[in-house]
Amino acid sequence: MPIVRTPYVAFAAPREDDRPETGGAPAAPATPSVPTFSHRDPSRSEFWDERFASAFMPWDAAGVPRALRDFVAGEGAPRATLIPGCGSAYEAAWLDTQGWPVRAIDFSATAVASAKAGLGSHAALVEQADFFTYTPPFALEVVYERAFLCALPRTLWQDYARRMAQLLPQGGRLAGFFFLKETLKGPPFGIAPDALDALLGQDFVCEADRLVDDSVPVFAGAEHWMIWRRR
Repeated sequence: MPIVRTPYVAFAAPREDDRPETGGAPAAPATPSVPTFSHRDPSRSEFWDERFASAFMPWDAAGVPRALRDFVAGEGAPRATLIPGCGSAYEAAWLDTQGWPVRAIDFSATAVASAKAGLGSHAALVEQADFFTYTPPFALEVVYERAFLCALPRTLWQDYARRMAQLLPQGGRLAGFFFLKETLKGPPFGIAPDALDALLGQDFVCEADRLVDDSVPVFAGAEHWMIWRRR
């Protein structure tokens, strides 16, 4: 089925010469200034531990996105859901209040501790785990993608696609937000639309694709809500 796409930076502050002019007044940075970090490899948990410990989370929308709320409202029945790379895991608590079975995982101990502290009575929904080896406690119907693929080095993207296909049965859905913009560096590591099609197309068919208009600044203008159904 053909998909009609609607028209469509790094987790770091923009360079001074990238900031727009505002009639001589200093421009407000699009993202927070970047603290000094000692870990540079986003495939390691220490990279993310440092950022959560410093509260440097420009990808964090501080709530449940409207597109997810609309998706849940349109389902009509609960769907067992996994949230990999969950970060603060706001969506896990909200999905639980909607009656959806849900687990949220992150391999950063600091992220998990922060999420548990913020979720209160929903803290047990969050686990420290490696997505590539984790087995959920229920049969999955949905995997919710929220700034997870773009957080992974490109060397892990094929593993991501393979694991998604293993986790979801035929008809299951990978639903969420994808950063459709080619970037030289990251995270976030953006991906071109045709590259995403090539990555997922063998095992999934894209059923929905629309530009998001309420992104946080780091994703603005390039974040799409997409639904990929397992073949």
